[in-house]
Amino acid sequence: MVAKNKVDLLEIVQKILDLDSKMRFAAIIDPKGNIREAIMKAGKTSLESQKEEEHFCKQVAQRRAMRKEFDRTLGKVRYVHVEREKVSQMVIYTKRNIVYFAMEPEMSINTKIRLITKIKKITISI
Repeated sequence: MVAKNKVDLLEIVQKILDLDSKMRFAAIIDPKGNIREAIMKAGKTSLESQKEEEHFCKQVAQRRAMRKEFDRTLGKVRYVHVEREKVSQMVIYTKRNIVYFAMEPEMSINTKIRLITKIKKITISI
């Protein structure tokens, strides 16, 4: 059963990357910040070392825990969008995991919103 679950996560991450040619990276992270599955899109080079990437994912999980304290008053976080000079980063919280993906920064906000909607549908079961 564990092997099947792993295949499913790999499939999900691949589906996310296949949504748009400007996608760079996608990962599913557990609540402790461990990378459960991640893929760098073919032809793209990582902007971070593996150690930096692991550290970043730990921080994503910590920020989820910090944001949770405002859920009661402000409502649950739908997604997080960070726009950087070299990359756009998005985070979606599912029931049991965190979905992190990065894309080229020159993508329109409308395209990003459409991607978020599609990715939420793809990841609803994880």
